[in-house]
Amino acid sequence: MQGFKLIARPGIRLFVILPLLINTLLFSAVIAFGAHEIINLGDWISSKWQWAEWIIWLIWPLFVIIAVSVVFYGFTLVANLISAPFNGFLAEAVVIQLAGKTNKQTGGLAQLIQEIIAALRNELRKFVYFVLCALPLLFLFIVPIVNTLAPLVWLIFCSWLMALQYLDFPMSNQGMTFPEIRAKLRKRKSLAFGFGMSIMLMSLIPVLNFLAMPVAVTSASKLWFYELMPSDTDSR
Repeated sequence: MQGFKLIARPGIRLFVILPLLINTLLFSAVIAFGAHEIINLGDWISSKWQWAEWIIWLIWPLFVIIAVSVVFYGFTLVANLISAPFNGFLAEAVVIQLAGKTNKQTGGLAQLIQEIIAALRNELRKFVYFVLCALPLLFLFIVPIVNTLAPLVWLIFCSWLMALQYLDFPMSNQGMTFPEIRAKLRKRKSLAFGFGMSIMLMSLIPVLNFLAMPVAVTSASKLWFYELMPSDTDSR
């Protein structure tokens, strides 16, 4: 709930609006392209077999169902990819405001490009870690008797991943490496799992999941600032 309040603050909302706008335009373009292709398909069917025009009226409802499903459940996934370069800046802006400081001066375009490349590299590192951990767990679903516990294990695993995914942004801004972040969160397992599970559940709720990513980053930043940041590195 505090994450929702933070995303509306001046100096923070720009990093929320920009990636959401890019994501919305991307999905709109894909849906518009699909609708255009269905219209072309309808014209082609009409020119070949006029008696089969009714088929297009069956295709349109199917297209709408698919489009809505893709938007609701694919929006967050694509948003994470598009927003990766912005999330580090978003986390930094939140921590700066919580510390009562002003935004620091950037090093210009060269530094911006360097930070974007570093963010994408970090996302790739996390993705490899997630895949390597997920593959062995998937086998639990096909092992008799053990597969009854597989959904619970998967829920716990996904909660851990959500915590790593979003707490990584403010923590890596402080120079912490991915192994160091994992070690830090292992010492606060209940806090990490509770945060990760709440974000995971939010991402599964249609419409609300559109804001899951920025809310997760802002709330993770506040969680880091007040609960996880070493006291000797903070002047609050």
